[in-house]
Amino acid sequence: MKRYYLDHNATAPVRPEVVEIVAETMRQDGNSLSVHEEGRHAHKLVEDAREQVRTLVNAPVNGVIFTSGGTESIHYALHGAIKPHNIKRIFISVLEHAAVGANAATTGAEVETIPALPSGIVDLAWLRARLDGYDSERDGGFVVCLMFANNETGVMQPVREAADIAHDAGGLLFCDAAQAAGKIPVNFVMSGADMMSLTGHKFGGPVGIGALITGPNLPLEPQLRGGGHESNRRAGTHNVPAIAGLGLASELAKQSLARAGEIAALRNKMQDAAVAAGAKAWGVDHERLPGTLCISADGFSGATQLMTMDLAGISVSAGTACSSGKTKPSHVLTAMGASEEEASSAIRVSLGWNSTEEDADAFIREWPKAYERIKARFEQRGAA
Repeated sequence: MKRYYLDHNATAPVRPEVVEIVAETMRQDGNSLSVHEEGRHAHKLVEDAREQVRTLVNAPVNGVIFTSGGTESIHYALHGAIKPHNIKRIFISVLEHAAVGANAATTGAEVETIPALPSGIVDLAWLRARLDGYDSERDGGFVVCLMFANNETGVMQPVREAADIAHDAGGLLFCDAAQAAGKIPVNFVMSGADMMSLTGHKFGGPVGIGALITGPNLPLEPQLRGGGHESNRRAGTHNVPAIAGLGLASELAKQSLARAGEIAALRNKMQDAAVAAGAKAWGVDHERLPGTLCISADGFSGATQLMTMDLAGISVSAGTACSSGKTKPSHVLTAMGASEEEASSAIRVSLGWNSTEEDADAFIREWPKAYERIKARFEQRGAA
């Protein structure tokens, strides 16, 4: 059976060119901190990749710190800011990935949740009112956490506005850009963020490599200590093959950005077919990631949809991939005012760099047909 991969937001397929450069780099010798020829070559690969990542998101010079991925970058940002900035409070959008809340909870700082509007946008009025009169000298430093684009609905968040609110009150802003980087234009400087995380496996790079982007000379306490890697900011021998792969994926992401309109058109075709069959699409009133579609279907649980589509050769997610083993409703849709039924019957369909019209057509062919079978069963039960 032919397979159709519509789960790019979980992990995008690795680009063939990235596979090649990772394999080639693994055949080479040398530690990136060694001074002999092999070490110098490895060091150059790391620094070339750093520049490619820096260019992708318009990071400051020396603003790219390589990590093992998005979760470590989140941990580093939140834990690393505590002492240098006297952080006493962390404000987290209710829309954030679970890794943000989980890591914030272990910092020792007080954690507050910023609500969301039914549209899927963070409630900036709440944040502005909460920080009105906030005195960082009296109340301690704080960090606001707001993702660039939501991983479930694809709704893009007002990061610049949130950063301005945070800065006016004397705080910092951390932005999780894992779902956005490599898919839409991301400009770290223009976003106003002080820290930003990204990970390679969301846009065609290897799994297990990411970066924390920081503002110029932003003090952060290292979380991994040892050697002098990453200018003493993150110890651990460089994973040169993965770093080279991340760099190349960042370079090739230009092709994905050029296809954004085409990908959005495929997403919209799937959305129209699903809605016509009786589904509800989420986040449609605001700008979204081009390849992200989140839908709910009464009576058709997310887990059942996932299994039904899998049997039809189509890969999708029921909620986030990191939470796919859980049965509780989507916290994102719940925050948007969804009922328990709507939040429990949600799936995420996501396209990416190598998605085609054939992929979209497979969903359009199979999903409405499957939902019609579900509705027919309910009608039969009702008649009985």
